[in-house]
Amino acid sequence: MKTRITELLGIEHPIIQGGMHYVGLAELAAAVSNAGGLGIITGLTQRTPELLAKEIARCREMTDKPFGVNLTFLPSVTPPDYPGYVKAIIEGGVKVVETAGNNPQKWLPALKEAGVKVIHKCTSVRYALKAEAIGCDAVSVDGFECGGHPGEDDVPNFILLPRAAEALKIPFVASGGMADGRSLVAALALGAEGMNMGTRFIATQEAPVHENVKQAIVAASELDTRLVMRPLRNTERVLNNAAVERLIEKERALGANIKFEDILPEVAGVYPRIMQEGAMDAGAWSCGMVAGLINDVPTVKDLIDRIMAQAHEIIAQRLARIDAMRV
Repeated sequence: MKTRITELLGIEHPIIQGGMHYVGLAELAAAVSNAGGLGIITGLTQRTPELLAKEIARCREMTDKPFGVNLTFLPSVTPPDYPGYVKAIIEGGVKVVETAGNNPQKWLPALKEAGVKVIHKCTSVRYALKAEAIGCDAVSVDGFECGGHPGEDDVPNFILLPRAAEALKIPFVASGGMADGRSLVAALALGAEGMNMGTRFIATQEAPVHENVKQAIVAASELDTRLVMRPLRNTERVLNNAAVERLIEKERALGANIKFEDILPEVAGVYPRIMQEGAMDAGAWSCGMVAGLINDVPTVKDLIDRIMAQAHEIIAQRLARIDAMRV
């Protein structure tokens, strides 16, 4: 299946694994790339540029296919060593970067000079147009369904994707609610050139997370996520648990007076405890509504092969059959 995104990135299937904190390690990125998609190492999970360089080298040992690095630009009093991370990416020979968070314009000249393709994650058409204007090669359009940060507009993908298709000249992929061949065909029909999956890739055998995390996703329905930090205008979609319920109660009690410090116990430094130790009530962790469509923990290759087979079957048989009924 050739699309503008497979041609741009040099991959076989129009499927990208999104950057995920303490999930996007070399094992998962390499497995996705080896299966024909684009695997992504999450840059800031590596605490220093030197550690990122080692993780890139480790991934290179596991795959000879293209893979990328996610680099999220966060507002911070003491920001990460972003120049060092960009240097590690370039010197590691990585040719695709998924940027997220703040405007990545400052970092584009160095990346472009090194031949790196930049995909920026956007939660609205206006942000996607800005990414196009500053020179990003593609965008990942995140609908309201997505795990993590869906923005503040609350526009789901059935509206957001066709709006993006109307407005953008650069290619884009659909993110949020993506799980299977049906998702891929729907995304293509709505104007996307492929799809980005996060939560679905956590529930795979190669995902380097605790089995409790995978089983929590399998057990969850589409009704089991919650939106937190909305009063702080930093909305995040997370899987419900005891810590999330405490957080929501604090938001309810404190109202407009809530500060980030009030919820630190539920959100600060919780990912290692959840993803590595399997302490499922340790804090809030990102999960999409798509959990309701996830019922197993396959290998990455089996998952991607299944997605592509289902997509081709829908296009060649179901849609063709419906179209033939016009005659």
